[in-house]
Amino acid sequence: MGMTRSAAPLAHPGTDATCGHVLAIDYGRSRFGLALSDPLGLTARPLATWRRSNRRHDLSRLRSLCREHNVTTIVVGWPLLLDGTRGEMAEEAARFAQRIRADLGIPVELVDERLSSWDAEQTLAEDITRRSRSRSRTRHKLDEIAAAVILRDYLHRTSGVA
Repeated sequence: MGMTRSAAPLAHPGTDATCGHVLAIDYGRSRFGLALSDPLGLTARPLATWRRSNRRHDLSRLRSLCREHNVTTIVVGWPLLLDGTRGEMAEEAARFAQRIRADLGIPVELVDERLSSWDAEQTLAEDITRRSRSRSRTRHKLDEIAAAVILRDYLHRTSGVA
């Protein structure tokens, strides 16, 4: 797909890469889960779940979010099949990543997200148990938790920590 992977996030001209955030997107046909790193790229936190509308509006919202949070790198969850091959959703996510890169001018990387939804569901179940919240009330958080899992794994892989 021509997407490169670097060890450190790239910055926009005139910004310091150590002060930028990494934004993760859990891509879906009807919703995006979003997560954001801290400025040093050490931690990942769920940010929001957005309902999708149309391409222009979605990209406009992402552009505003990236400016607001000084995002220097975006990672998009790449839903490969369990055997590692690309299915229809993986192709859609790759096209979406290309659109973001072209429209926002921010480096975008695809990140294998196999099992991230399962991990997010486990995290959500633990949160429900710990806080005694109803499953229906916290279920909408699943997409942003999945984005945080994708981001956590990305940050761990790119930090150089073994």
